[in-house]
Amino acid sequence: MKNTPIGPYEADDLQAQVKKVLRGLGNPEPPLDMRDVRELLRLDRQYYSSADTSATREVVNHLRIAGKQIIARPTLLLDVIRKAQLSALWVPDRKRILLDAETPILKHRWYEAHEIGHSLAPWHGDFLHGDAEETLSPTCREQLEAEANYAAGQLIFMMERFTIEASDSTMNLESVRQLAKRFGNTITTTLWRFVEEAHRGLPLVGIVTPSPWRAESLSDMHNSTRRYCIESPSFKVRFGHVREQQLRNIIDGYIRHRRGGPLGRADIPLLDCNGDHHLFHFETFSNGHSLLTLGVYQQPVRLVAVPGAMRA
Repeated sequence: MKNTPIGPYEADDLQAQVKKVLRGLGNPEPPLDMRDVRELLRLDRQYYSSADTSATREVVNHLRIAGKQIIARPTLLLDVIRKAQLSALWVPDRKRILLDAETPILKHRWYEAHEIGHSLAPWHGDFLHGDAEETLSPTCREQLEAEANYAAGQLIFMMERFTIEASDSTMNLESVRQLAKRFGNTITTTLWRFVEEAHRGLPLVGIVTPSPWRAESLSDMHNSTRRYCIESPSFKVRFGHVREQQLRNIIDGYIRHRRGGPLGRADIPLLDCNGDHHLFHFETFSNGHSLLTLGVYQQPVRLVAVPGAMRA
């Protein structure tokens, strides 16, 4: 699944909203405290349990969505949560964020930021009620999620604060790990942000796949929602035709089989949209749950045939 770009007007609007939030907090130092954000925006956060339907039903019974609709059908929201396998949900009418307590705690920060991203987009409220038929289309839903992701990234990475620091750092996964600690976010979300925002103009690509050595990996490996291919704007323009499977085959060709830490690196040529070869440096790291790969553009190369990977 490749990252979905959002429109320039939507990006400008969301940046303005996030900038207003950070300014209202006094432009604090990282990491951003989500408690302060909720207090400023007067948002309420509650938890439900996807593993305990009775507890979830109790939470749902106290909510109100789209007027009387939720009162007439108190299980409506519960159905939405279970069928869509949601990890979090924003309830516009009550300015409330619901998080699934069964999800890993490390992911709660991103899930909360994502729902805050929905709340910062004034045009999302009507869509998320699900009343209009067009809101149910996969394309519309994907665009809304991409906009919420964009706002979340702008917020918890504090806009240009991260962009400046990331662009001043070395283009490798060690920098990604250090930036994750500094801004208080997961390595996965930091990799995503690093590829999209750092070193603008340089082709970068990030790949996130489930670890093949986890006990539950068999189902994970067939779950496309756990696979992500993040392309920088420059990579999307020049190398966007490169298939995700090709990138995964490259990774499989050089990684070492162990559960955590650095798994290997390789210099690999890729074809651009004009048919010319360009060298990328790939490196992969395992956080125990996922394989995180960063590919960084190096230089153009002249090749008659693509050679095998050059192991580090």
